[in-house]
Amino acid sequence: MGDVLAFAEQRDGVVRGVTHEVVSTAAALASELGGECHALAIGGEGLSGSVGALGGFGAARVKVAADGALAGYAAEAWAAIVVEAVRAGSYGAVLFPASAVGRDLAPRVAALLDVPMASDVVEVSGAGGAVVVRRPVYSGKAFARLRMDASPAVVTLRPNVFPAQERSAAGAVEEMAVSVDPSSWKARVVEFKTASAGSLDVSEASVVVSGGRGMKDPENWALLENLRDALGSDVAALGASRAVVDAGWRPHGEQVGQTGKTVSPKLYFAVGISGAIQHLAGMRSSGTIVAVNKDPDAPIFGVADYGIVGDLFEVLPALTDQVKALKAGG
Repeated sequence: MGDVLAFAEQRDGVVRGVTHEVVSTAAALASELGGECHALAIGGEGLSGSVGALGGFGAARVKVAADGALAGYAAEAWAAIVVEAVRAGSYGAVLFPASAVGRDLAPRVAALLDVPMASDVVEVSGAGGAVVVRRPVYSGKAFARLRMDASPAVVTLRPNVFPAQERSAAGAVEEMAVSVDPSSWKARVVEFKTASAGSLDVSEASVVVSGGRGMKDPENWALLENLRDALGSDVAALGASRAVVDAGWRPHGEQVGQTGKTVSPKLYFAVGISGAIQHLAGMRSSGTIVAVNKDPDAPIFGVADYGIVGDLFEVLPALTDQVKALKAGG
């Protein structure tokens, strides 16, 4: 059972960037286990045309379960389809992104298959025919290495940790026959609250500019937006602390932390954020952390690679100007 199944997440028929990371990682794991990487995409009609490119990331086969009723996320139906695909194959592992959908879907699949799962994994490999993973514990203060002897091993991968590497594979698209009865569903998603049009999801951005209570007023978010735009809105996203979201200053989709989203960007700006443990749990694994706070004893400086003690209303404009100058070659 050396094959690995990668869940190919899509939204509105468009394959999400995190899917490339999952498929690429699944292909590497399958190689170590002596099998093939297969991908599974679930969604509405016409999905087959957008998933063929997954062969370029290592998927030998791409299974597609398409039906009009599946256009939006339907937990019960999607979980049943994944389980059906797993049981029809010979898989040693099933990988999901640790996205909003993946975090909800993976445990349902594990429960139906009666196997344990490992969530928010930052390392995965095959050793002696088993899957070995490394994942954060105690709010990111430590890491646990687990050997998953159950088969298949159900795993969710933290976004932005595993590079999406191009790998040559057939990418043969196979239609999967599905029977869908929406009337039997006990629950259904009625709305997705996403980032505004043209904005990156904070969990997938390679740069995150986050603000906290130190911003003093939601109108001051323009300072963070200016820095985000200077860095490039195609790579940078805005984030926020829980206190800010609870106050209604920013949408929940931007919340970073234990009760929000876990992020692992290459660069993370924490501006006016004290560094409560709940927030640190959501961003501690960032590549480089830059903190701006007027309190030199703020806990955020304990995890920051670079710290600026000062008035953020003076620091942010100066920092934005320097970024613009560097990008302009000045």
